[in-house]
Order: sequence, then structure tokens, then C-alpha cells
Amino acid sequence: MVSAAEQMAANTSWSALGKASDLRKRILYTLMLLVVYRLGTWIPVPGIDGAELREFMVGAGASIGGMLSMFTGGALGRMGIFALGIMPYISASIIIQLMTAMVPSLAALKKEGEAGRKKINQYTRYGTVLLATLQSYGLAVSLQSGDLVTNPGIFFIVSCMVTLIGGTMFLMWLGEQITARGIGNGISLIIFVGIIAEVPAALAQFFASGRSGAISPAVIIGVIVMVIVVIAFVVFMERSLRKVHIQYPRRQVGMKVYDGGSSHLPIKVNPAGVIPAIFASSLLLLPTTISTFSGGQGGSPIMSTILAYFGPGQPLYLLFFTGMIVFFAYFYTYNVAFKPDEVAENLKNQNGFVPGIRPGKRTAEYLEYVVSRILVLGSGYLALVCLLPEILRAQFAIPFYFGGTSVLIVVSVTMDTIQQVQSHLLAHQYEGLIEKSQLGSKGKRRARRKGTGRK
Repeated sequence: MVSAAEQMAANTSWSALGKASDLRKRILYTLMLLVVYRLGTWIPVPGIDGAELREFMVGAGASIGGMLSMFTGGALGRMGIFALGIMPYISASIIIQLMTAMVPSLAALKKEGEAGRKKINQYTRYGTVLLATLQSYGLAVSLQSGDLVTNPGIFFIVSCMVTLIGGTMFLMWLGEQITARGIGNGISLIIFVGIIAEVPAALAQFFASGRSGAISPAVIIGVIVMVIVVIAFVVFMERSLRKVHIQYPRRQVGMKVYDGGSSHLPIKVNPAGVIPAIFASSLLLLPTTISTFSGGQGGSPIMSTILAYFGPGQPLYLLFFTGMIVFFAYFYTYNVAFKPDEVAENLKNQNGFVPGIRPGKRTAEYLEYVVSRILVLGSGYLALVCLLPEILRAQFAIPFYFGGTSVLIVVSVTMDTIQQVQSHLLAHQYEGLIEKSQLGSKGKRRARRKGTGRK
């Protein structure tokens, strides 16, 4: 039987957006901060030779795996102040989450409520500064080695590091402001806008290659159909759930006996989200990016060997990419996203149980068994979506990058943001109903008073 809340959510109309003033303010505030982010991607780092950088990027754009440029909204290709993007913050957040699951002191800190959460956020910011410092130093040295700097030296390295670290910290602040005062998750929306902003130029280049005859019309149509099918597949998989039946026994409160209820424990087919894909992509693209900015493959025999076997599209690259996606899917799920022991303990404390399974340890073992089987499908789905564009790019030489990781992020962020907008509309609709009911009750009381007065 459908609940009243579900019926109201189904009947929620987007025309109510015009009446929800608070939601409109949140959306406008979010758009304003995202415009600030886009403007920042065009402000260059001081000391960069713009002409040399453009010429270098034309030849090296494919080798640095355009995914990095897409994640930064093109700031990396233009070497803007947001060239590092928000990735240091994401990496620090994931590392802190994993450490929270493995370090007892951090796990205890997480259970302290709001104070513990603030402390963990503080550690995350420290980790962001550390990662941004290391990455900015590596990027500054690589730019100097590639002769892309007007005045090389220690002054350029320091100024470049300060600029890039400040850009990352400013993006982190923007994301937090969007999450607190805007709509949606600010960090996810920054990545989303960075990816979407690069798609029109990439599509224009793709269709220009078709007009020039470099790519056949059949390949163009096939790629368009593939993108539509992949997006539909991602939406279907991200909404897929495995529902575990939970039963609650009868309970007596005073003289009343309440019947036992039942519910479902929803387990997503992909509990880890896009994090395994982001982690795997970042690790595999790191050596390629360092080699590209440091002057190509001739700098080090070891680096040349690594790039020969682990370059984008190579068999070992695809094999390790798949292996790391599967590993991170299981590791992140069991350590962060879904802990069977904690879920079983919470069910036991709430007097809930899985029919036919003893509460406690047996329930944890059963949930671990269910999640392990689900992750076979979930990790396989992630690997398939991430590898399919890589294989097609290698086989058909498609000149733009809109990989599986990008599709996953765009679809997931779009679904989450729409869900939050609908939640705000639903809350506004509830407020309207409450106000009407209060006005109606006041009107009835006034009518009764008038009636008694006349008598």
C-alpha cells in the first residue's frame, strides 16, 4: 500500500517551483557560485608561457587522458588557478573515511556526534592542503622541465604552488557553501559542471572530424547510440536495489499490544558509487600525466617502460583498471559504505531480524554473504561502464574523452540534485497544507464563536 508521503511525492508538480521562494533562492545562489568557479578556470597561473602551453596541449591532450582536464573544467589544459580542481579534497576525504574505518581512535571520534564530525572535517582539510602541496609542486616542476615557463626558477615554483593550493582551498570553500546554502552536494556539482562545460567543445571537435572524413558516419551514429544506452544503463543500475526482508516482533507497551511490523533493508547494487572508478582512474593516469608535463617519454627508461605497457588503451592498462575497480568496490563498501557488523547490531538493538536468521553474528554473516554476491554484479557494472569508452577510443580513435567515469558522475549528480529539489518541493507542499489546515481550524473556531454569540 502506497503511503500518503509517497502519493504526495508522485503528485508533486514542477510548477510549484514558482511558489517555493526559499528553493528559488537556493538555486540562484548555487548558480552564482558555479559561475564564479567557471570564471576562475580562465584565470591563468602567473609565469606560464601561454603560446607554448597551447601548442603543447594540442599535441599532448590525449596523452594526459583528457579525463583530468574534464574533471577540472578545462583549467588544467589552460593552467588556470583551479588546475588541481577539487580532486585533492576528494582524495583526502576518501582517505580519511578509509582511515576512520580502520583506525580505532578515528572510529571513536566519528561516534562523538557533531564535535567528532567537525574534528574529522578538520583532518580532511589538513589532508587536502598536504595533497595539494605535493601535487602543485610536482606540476610546477614538470611545467618548468617542459619549457612552458617564462621565467623558470624557485620564484616560479613557489608562486605556482601558492596559486594552485589557494585555488583548491577556494574550491573546497565554494563546495561547502553550496552544500550549506544552495541545492545539492557542492563538491559533486563542481565536478559535474567541470565535465559538462567541456562536452560542447569536445562534441564540436568530434563532429568536425566526421565532416573532414577522419571518422565515418557509422561510427558517429554508433557513438551517439552507445552514449544514450550507457546513460540509460547507468540510471537503471544506480536505482537498482536488493531488498532484505526485516521482521519486527510483537511488543507490549503498558496494556496495549502492538502487532509486529515488517520492512525492507535496501542494499544498492553499487553501494560504493563512483569512488572505485575515480580512485582507479587517478592512480592509472598519474604516471602518464607526470611524464607528459616533464617533457615526454624520453626522460626516464623506467617511465618509458611503464607508459609502454600501462598507457591508455593498452591491455595491461585495461586489466589493472578492472582489477582496481573491483578491489576498491569491495574495499570501500565493506569499510565505509556498508558494514554488515554495524547493520546487524543496529537491527538487533531495534528488535529487528531477518526471518530464519538468528540476530547478531549470524545476521552479519548473512548480510556479508548477500553484499558479496551483489558486488559481483555491481563491480562488474562499474568495470564495464568505465572500460567500454576506453576500448572504443583505442579501436576507433575517437578524438574526445567522455569516459565511463564521467558518465557515472554526471548521471549520479543529476539524479541526486533532482531528488533534493523534489524533497524541497515536497517540504514546501507540506508547509502549504499545514498552513491551510491551521487557517481552516481558525475559521471554524471563529464560526463557532459567532454562532454562540448569536444564540
